[in-house]
Amino acid sequence: MAMAASTLPVLLLLLLLFSLSSAAAAASPAGRSPCFTSLFSFGDSITDTGNQLLLAPDGVLGHCCFPPYGETYFGRQTGRCSDGRLIVDFIAEQLGLPLLTPYPGKLHSNDFPLGANFAEGGATALDFHFLAEKGIYNTHTNLSLQVEIDRFKELLATICSSPSGKKCKDYLSKSLILLGEIGGIDYNRAFFEDVAADEIIAIVPYVVAEIGKSIKQLVELGAVTILIPGNLPIGCWPGYLTKFWSPNKEDYDPLSGCLVWYNNFAQHHNILLQQEIARLQKLYPHTNLMYGDYYGSATRFHRHPEKFGWGALGFTGSAVVACCGGGGPYNYNESLICGNEGSKACAEPSTYVNWDDHHFTEAAYKIVAKDVLEGPFSTPRFNASCLVGRASDDGLHSAY
Repeated sequence: MAMAASTLPVLLLLLLLFSLSSAAAAASPAGRSPCFTSLFSFGDSITDTGNQLLLAPDGVLGHCCFPPYGETYFGRQTGRCSDGRLIVDFIAEQLGLPLLTPYPGKLHSNDFPLGANFAEGGATALDFHFLAEKGIYNTHTNLSLQVEIDRFKELLATICSSPSGKKCKDYLSKSLILLGEIGGIDYNRAFFEDVAADEIIAIVPYVVAEIGKSIKQLVELGAVTILIPGNLPIGCWPGYLTKFWSPNKEDYDPLSGCLVWYNNFAQHHNILLQQEIARLQKLYPHTNLMYGDYYGSATRFHRHPEKFGWGALGFTGSAVVACCGGGGPYNYNESLICGNEGSKACAEPSTYVNWDDHHFTEAAYKIVAKDVLEGPFSTPRFNASCLVGRASDDGLHSAY
């Protein structure tokens, strides 16, 4: 297994790019959504379908670009931070659209009429300089949500000539926009750099305001339907459970074993985000701004893993331990992360909720996507008539 800090030779990079384009065109139902003709997404590694591989600075790749990432569905690494498909992939499938092609910056092409993915691993909601002023320096990239929006505007100009013209507005009125999850990296970096908790809480309104600013820009371009996910329960990530281990039992949710304070923090972000979405919905009554409750969906299988998952017994591996990692109580070792030489993955990822230190397995992502699209975890409820068909279970089961 290659080291995650290696520099990828040009020939291998070209081969991987070909694999990415093949994967993007792979699974697409025969039908098309009666509501949406294209899908565009923004965010960080929760949504990245390969941009961190395409845009790696100086060819130095992150750990998600190496085996065993991608082993379950694609049979190879594609830059996705999971063993297989992500939430955005399942959304594309249910809309009858191809898996989204990543969009590297400075590429102008007419090959994206069905959509593109601007999300990149390591992306923050806030600008690098703003975070640096707050003492948060350890960001892998200067890529922020605004940079992703600017790249979208560049691409839009190649699809329909003028981003502010009627043709673009008509085009975007039939597009579904997935805006996030975003903001998680802003918080992760701060927490793992031991920035004071009150200082991290203080940046939440800024993160939410930045998401709100992006919603306004997209609406003004012509977007009508935008799905804005909230933060996931970060107190259940193996990385947080390892870094912030506590000897006090009261610090943990007795049902899930997750850290209560960090989950409450995630909920604080989500509450402010929902308030911002409600404010913008009143400002733009002709739009459909939906909140995607990733937190609510995930909390159910963290607290009752036996009721959800693949097969009759649910997530029998673990709801808090990582499938892939370098050892320790939660299989997370900061010096030996998944994708690095010497790390190991479990035999059956579908029996685990967590793939690595802060990403889900394909099995868990599929449940969240199904919950948001088919109910009940979107507000307002997603219009089921827009779906090509209900997601096939493939052995997946869940209980409401």
